[in-house]
Amino acid sequence: MDQKKPGTRVRGSTTGRPVMVLFDVLGQRWTLRILWELRHGRLNFRDLRGRCDDISPTVLNARLKTLRELGFVDHDTDGYGYTALGADLAKKLATFDRWAENWAQSLDKS
Repeated sequence: MDQKKPGTRVRGSTTGRPVMVLFDVLGQRWTLRILWELRHGRLNFRDLRGRCDDISPTVLNARLKTLRELGFVDHDTDGYGYTALGADLAKKLATFDRWAENWAQSLDKS
């Protein structure tokens, strides 16, 4: 599999515009869930897998590899966690989460 990074072709973009690459990566199954589960701190592989409803180890390894290559996640003796760039992305995703909660409530009212 080719590494996903700005400037490379991804689903929906032949030019690899950064926003398209980001959405392609975030749209891969389990990627958002992995990022979501890291929001409270570092997790080792086993704990992260458990929080992701026992995602297959192969898929978790693949997603973590991509997230590490893109600079969103790193790994040290305490496990996997956000880089500074990943923490910034997580803040943006939290904004989407709040927006989605408001949106869902507005649908309930209609």
